[in-house]
Amino acid sequence: MNAQAQAERAAATRLAGPSKLLVGLIGAGIQKSLSPAMHEEEARARGLRLHYQLIDLDRTPEGAAALPTLLRSARTMGFAGLNITYPCKQAVTPLLDELSDEAAAMGAVNTVVLRDGRAVGHNTDGSGWAWGFTRTLPNADVARVVLLGAGGAGSAIAHAALRLGAAELRIVDADAGRARQLADELARRYPKARIGGGDDPASVLADATGLIHATPTGMDKLPGLPLPAHLLRPELWVSEIVYFPLETALLKAARAAGCAVCDGGTMAVGQAVGAFRLFTGLEPDAERMRRHFLQLIA
Repeated sequence: MNAQAQAERAAATRLAGPSKLLVGLIGAGIQKSLSPAMHEEEARARGLRLHYQLIDLDRTPEGAAALPTLLRSARTMGFAGLNITYPCKQAVTPLLDELSDEAAAMGAVNTVVLRDGRAVGHNTDGSGWAWGFTRTLPNADVARVVLLGAGGAGSAIAHAALRLGAAELRIVDADAGRARQLADELARRYPKARIGGGDDPASVLADATGLIHATPTGMDKLPGLPLPAHLLRPELWVSEIVYFPLETALLKAARAAGCAVCDGGTMAVGQAVGAFRLFTGLEPDAERMRRHFLQLIA
């Protein structure tokens, strides 16, 4: 038996005791999240007992202000970990004992591992997006990429896009100052790339090769287009992060314009793969999780 198999057997023995492994998701408007089903099904396939609890800030009087209390409660109740989503990915960072190098570089956390009395923040947004993007659009031209959204997810994806070889990254956000701040931080880490920030998508999309959408616009609770549809053209690929609904208004408009597209479901699966690995110490079957996700969506 090789070292990986021995490590997985030891992890399985540790996790498959009489108590369920308890994990969860903190965020706003998350009742339709498919994360519980994906994690619980993969755990069953691996012989683990896992329960995934939704902790919806829209159902708490305090909203996002309840985050410190919820994190303390999760520690007390013996959670093995938490996924973190909008609007808490950046707010959770000062509440943790430690950040992974990836999370520290991005300034955002989407996965918290609770172990040995410590809360350690990780980020699987960037790796999750890259996992789905490279499988869906393997030949995409990343010469000039526009990133719409400079929040927690946008920051993580910006790093991932630059690591995939984006020669030029143009960051657009309704808050131009936030876009420029992220651009400046990235420029220091990736000096070979051309990186800029602003608030006007029309000014940077004309000659772009690709568009990444990383804002909540298009979700069931925030329907609509994040930018005018006339800015889309056939030469532009479009990558979406919203997955509920899977076919957002942006993807519909992009398909109508003749763009190659990558839906948000691919990132959702990639994120789940990374989080499952962190929570359990086991290597998940990524393709099995992708098939299950598609069954859930269907």
